[in-house]
Amino acid sequence: MFSGIVAAIGQIVDITPRGDGAGTVRLKIDARQLALDDVALGDSIACSGVCLTVVDRQDAFFFVDVSPESLACTVGLAAPGPVNLEKALRLADRLGGHLVSGHVDGVGEVVAFDALGDNRLLTIRAPEALARYIARKGSVTVSGVSLTTNTVDGAVFSINLIPHTLQATTLGFLQVGDRVNLEIDLIARYCERLLGVSDSVK
Repeated sequence: MFSGIVAAIGQIVDITPRGDGAGTVRLKIDARQLALDDVALGDSIACSGVCLTVVDRQDAFFFVDVSPESLACTVGLAAPGPVNLEKALRLADRLGGHLVSGHVDGVGEVVAFDALGDNRLLTIRAPEALARYIARKGSVTVSGVSLTTNTVDGAVFSINLIPHTLQATTLGFLQVGDRVNLEIDLIARYCERLLGVSDSVK
């Protein structure tokens, strides 16, 4: 479980096929901005919103294996480049964002990225199937970053990004047409499940 508060920007520096016949690849991630002294093999680290398991560590680098399914359902893991990093929560940690599972629900597209003084207004088109879960002033995770929506119009929603978020995450690099990993709020997911069960009982 994560909070969506990015701790550091890492870099995917190498992608190696595992040769397992299934298309799995191993990523080598430069995490020198993230303290790895308390990270053990088997621990989870969210990489741009995707929960991945540490399978090896070497100095300031850690390694994760990514399945073809994960590569097909997400963006940002198939080529070298920057990734948002967050270690899994401990029970005593502050929950500065919202509860994030690291299970990407879909991929959205940046349709606008406009300057608002020092801030930027990020507008994203979500997949139609996810639109119902995104509410005005609700929580959504964009490439691993916990954010609050400003407006929602059908499948399109907007978010105000402050300078700190732009500097501390990969969101500052976005351009119109880029794709981003989206995870809906867990509360919305469970509400639908409960309402569905209730409707079936009636």
